[in-house]
Amino acid sequence: MAMLSRKGVVLPEDYVLSPRLAEDPSEPRYRARARRARFVAKNGACNVAHKNIREQGRFLLDVFTTLVDLKWPYALLIFTMSFLCTWLLFALVWWLLAFAHGDLHGPEEAPAPCVTSVRSFASAFLFSIEVQVTIGFGGRMITDECPAAILTLIVQNIAGLLINAIMLGCIFMKTAQAHHRAETLIFSKHAVVAPRDGRLCFMFRVGDLRKSMIIGAAVHLQVVRKSCSPEGEVIPLHQIDLRVDNPLGRDGIFLVTPLVICHTIDRSSPLYDLSRHDLTHHQDLEVIVILEGVVETTGITTQARTSYLADEILWGHRFVPIVAEEDGKYSVDYSKFGNTVRVPTPSRTARQLEESRSCLSPAPCPSRSTIRKRAPSKKARPKFTLFTEPS
Repeated sequence: MAMLSRKGVVLPEDYVLSPRLAEDPSEPRYRARARRARFVAKNGACNVAHKNIREQGRFLLDVFTTLVDLKWPYALLIFTMSFLCTWLLFALVWWLLAFAHGDLHGPEEAPAPCVTSVRSFASAFLFSIEVQVTIGFGGRMITDECPAAILTLIVQNIAGLLINAIMLGCIFMKTAQAHHRAETLIFSKHAVVAPRDGRLCFMFRVGDLRKSMIIGAAVHLQVVRKSCSPEGEVIPLHQIDLRVDNPLGRDGIFLVTPLVICHTIDRSSPLYDLSRHDLTHHQDLEVIVILEGVVETTGITTQARTSYLADEILWGHRFVPIVAEEDGKYSVDYSKFGNTVRVPTPSRTARQLEESRSCLSPAPCPSRSTIRKRAPSKKARPKFTLFTEPS
């Protein structure tokens, strides 16, 4: 290592030895400041933990939504236990009816039992399953001898239909949830800040991997940071909206090919005082991106989310073009989806640039010609003529 340094050889960062090997044990160690916690993860999950909820019964007021929000193993366990419990419950009812009517210990040729061939709890359990799932093997059937048996049959059928309806509805909602469609909506890993049309802009790229479109897609931006009001109130998660520039003059975007979403940093922007030196891992800044729209195939509203911390914003970069025309069609190269290139960008804030009237405006187009053309001179009259000109 010392020989390489004396010869002027520079090692790549991947091969540089850890600084811990050269630390002096007598020197105090200072722990670097931890990275800011995300409010929204890169995959769109909200990084919020709900604690000390005292009124847990509120979740039971909307049982259907609670079942849909459960994970698949818990939902399937609840459905299986609901079927088993109802079968066992009504099997006990059928067994008690047969016991009260004397069908369990009576002779085989006893006339008109409540339910034929129900002589034990096992046969009552099988009859309960046949009634609820409408199998009907034909060995056991109800008679008109017991009105209570007819009422039990009606109640069990209604209970079975309710359980089936809830189960099918939950399975359909869990399989067709909106976040599954959002898995094919992708965002660039980094956002960039670069000049566009003479002004600093915050930009990121969004795309859709499926051919089926998102109808009425709209993008919303929010800045989440800790702030303090003039009265001294501390707001740990202050959400501020960012205006999205749309050349179409409306909120919707036509997400057929990947688009670069732009936000102009002006006086109304919370990024007005953001400079290049502020984009560090300990900066209290997070930009949340929310993409909403209606799935064309199912008609369900979907939402995709992501966020960018301060150290995930590249200053002085611009996204490379990924759409090209080939064989009469527009092709998209997703291998370059997050690639950026450096562009000349001042390190100062948008406020400083506006106050100093920095030259962020686009370069003027070159003139067509730098050679001055001579003005057409008047034709000189000849000094001598062959004929006298009329006056």
